[in-house]
Amino acid sequence: MNEEIGRRLRETAEAHQPDRDRMLTRVHRGMAGTAVPRRRPGIARSWPKVVLAGSAAAGILAVAGIAVAGSVQTAPAHPDGENTLSVPSPGETPSTTPSPRATGDPVPPPATGYPSRTTTGRPSSSASPPATQAGARVSDGPLSSQGSLDPHSTVFWAQSTLTVDTGRPLTAFVAEVRITQTGGVRSTGQWQTAPADDFTVTAQESDGAVVFRWELKPGRVVPAAHQVFAVQYNHAAGARPAGRDSYRVQATASDGAHTVQGGFTTPG
Repeated sequence: MNEEIGRRLRETAEAHQPDRDRMLTRVHRGMAGTAVPRRRPGIARSWPKVVLAGSAAAGILAVAGIAVAGSVQTAPAHPDGENTLSVPSPGETPSTTPSPRATGDPVPPPATGYPSRTTTGRPSSSASPPATQAGARVSDGPLSSQGSLDPHSTVFWAQSTLTVDTGRPLTAFVAEVRITQTGGVRSTGQWQTAPADDFTVTAQESDGAVVFRWELKPGRVVPAAHQVFAVQYNHAAGARPAGRDSYRVQATASDGAHTVQGGFTTPG
């Protein structure tokens, strides 16, 4: 069967006589009527062009984004509690208004003054004792007296000062200053304006206080003048209360015996 088909095909092919003129005519007609299409480039050859086109597009988008970001600006957020200055319109008075706080944040109270010193400086005036103690007697005859805390006292050290004015010479004189033991009270010294050799000076613990004492020696005289007697001591850190400190002076003048006594006030 197959051999028969093959034989017939060969016979037909050998008997065929091609029309050369007709074929040339058809070829010329086809060439005149249509243009030969270009062959499309392969994927491998066109890929660099695609990459370059994509990069160019990305660059254009980036530049456009920067331009938009530069033209549209938002006001920066201020930290909590910072003041923002509002720009007034013509005719208005500029004002500074605090930015709102976040809901639930505590609002600090307004400042009411300077903080009190806690480590150095003078004791707080809130610890000031009354100007005079009960039973105080600051003048008697030619004698007058005053007790005060030295303004240079600190939270660790203090000086209590007794001043005595006498209008007449004194032939006998005893001054005693009691500094209550409030914690850590220890004598660091004492002094007076009168000659030290005229007095017997002592300082000792007695009945819950450090007692400083001046006693005029026999045959000596305290002249009519302004006299100062000062005691110095350390104490526990902090504003030490001086309300229970006291002094007592007993003296004899030509008109008889006199006594003054009182407490110590802190400076204004």
